[in-house]
Amino acid sequence: MLLLNKQESEILSSEITPKETYRAFELNRRQLMRGLGSAGVAAGLAAALPRKAQAEVKIDNLVATQYKVPDRATTPEGIAKSYNNFYEFGEEKDDPAKNAHTLVTYPWSVTVEGLVAKPRTFQFGELFHLQPMQQRVYRFRCVEAWSMVIPWDGFPFSELIKAVEPLPDAKFVQFLSLANQKEEILPGGIHWPYSEGLRMDEAMHPLTLLTFGSYGETLANQQGAPVRVIVPWKYGFKSAKSIVKIRFVKHMPPTTWNELASNEYGFYANVNPEVDHPRWSQAHERLLNAYTIFPKVVPTLMFNGYGDQVASMYAGMDLRKNY
Repeated sequence: MLLLNKQESEILSSEITPKETYRAFELNRRQLMRGLGSAGVAAGLAAALPRKAQAEVKIDNLVATQYKVPDRATTPEGIAKSYNNFYEFGEEKDDPAKNAHTLVTYPWSVTVEGLVAKPRTFQFGELFHLQPMQQRVYRFRCVEAWSMVIPWDGFPFSELIKAVEPLPDAKFVQFLSLANQKEEILPGGIHWPYSEGLRMDEAMHPLTLLTFGSYGETLANQQGAPVRVIVPWKYGFKSAKSIVKIRFVKHMPPTTWNELASNEYGFYANVNPEVDHPRWSQAHERLLNAYTIFPKVVPTLMFNGYGDQVASMYAGMDLRKNY
């Protein structure tokens, strides 16, 4: 690696690491150093889990894909890992990066149950290696009218679906996140555990990604480590974080935000600039793709720009009623 030594006067403000990013990095570095303090413990972890999920570690089995966003710059990693929604760790955007170090991500397992022929519990290591990892650069749109472009690392969720063989009555998939705190109600009145869901055809769609990392590293805790889903044509709250249980069910499952405020958050949550949130417009979005206090504002794209791939799934539906 070539390092250039700059004089203080030559350093641009845009090049300075944000304080929140440095804190998150330092926390993860300390956790990793503590975890490697004993050679025996480190060897045992390596045998059970090739990549330690407690800190961000490089993913070395990525394969090339065609998933790119040619018209937008990729969001700097420091922004993507310091500006997050994860209400379990606070309501402000910098709270998760400061507080999510308390999330223990090893050991970790994901139970798959419900209407499947082969229910099972995956330990994180075997889930991680179920399929080769792909890096996909996706738009990520928040209902609060900001967006990022992030290289997510994972494999199609459809591969997990195939492995457990859903029964014919399975029409929906429900995701449940970790609930490891004593409080049953989070800030804002959100109940544990966090629940989200997809229709079966949405879950099977090749864009839906079972996600283990970003920027070539395992997920940071504040991003929903160690495993989450990314559904790029929907608002970010549909992409459940820190998943511990996946259920295949016959009927539309309850989802956290829909139960909390059904007039604001529908089950489908497809990005639709023509349907405003009751408290703000969805017609435009702020691009968080550079270190600047004046982010660019652009028109919001229908289905977050993935209409050509996904619009057919909603043919004939009233997308104002099914928001």
